[in-house]
Amino acid sequence: MPYSKNSCKCNKFIKIPHAYCGFLLNNFYLCIMKTNSNRIYLVGYMGSGKTTVGRSLAQKLGFQFIDIDLFIENRYRKTISDIFFEKGEETFRIMEHKALEELSLFENVVISTGGGAPCFHNNMDLMNKTGFTVYLKVKPEELVKRLKNGQNKRPLLKDKTADEMLFFIAENLNKRNPYYSQAEYILDAGTNDINHIVDTLMLHLNLS
Repeated sequence: MPYSKNSCKCNKFIKIPHAYCGFLLNNFYLCIMKTNSNRIYLVGYMGSGKTTVGRSLAQKLGFQFIDIDLFIENRYRKTISDIFFEKGEETFRIMEHKALEELSLFENVVISTGGGAPCFHNNMDLMNKTGFTVYLKVKPEELVKRLKNGQNKRPLLKDKTADEMLFFIAENLNKRNPYYSQAEYILDAGTNDINHIVDTLMLHLNLS
């Protein structure tokens, strides 16, 4: 539920008197939107819907949408896979951090981050300071369903069985969740109803 104190990770809450907030949910907490929420970062595991949700959200807000992986590929004229292969992960993570620093100056933008981006170079701290962060949370079992048809396009999942994919994703999520969970808003994105996810997020941002 978008206004639940347990599901909302914003840093600031204001308690509204019962007489003035019958339309809110039972705990009567309204999450206060940050002044720099014209820059929205989506974080989460691959397959969580960051690109699909991000495009739809940006369209509804009239914002620009940027996929950071495509931003890096266009900047260096290489695919992410080629950068990993030729320069290694450490160099890629530096490129990724520099791209985030640059994008943190953009206005009216929804940014889809790479699955590993929050875990390196204090990127979550950078994003939390310069925008509004949303973790699209999806259970491992649902991620397997979403990723299995295109797994050969993803080097980390290529040639894995469904059981191997589930183990790999669950293990990775366990490592990454401490970073993802630093997001100011954690949204259950397990449903395939993109409109519902976007509408919930819009409601949370007080922009519906």
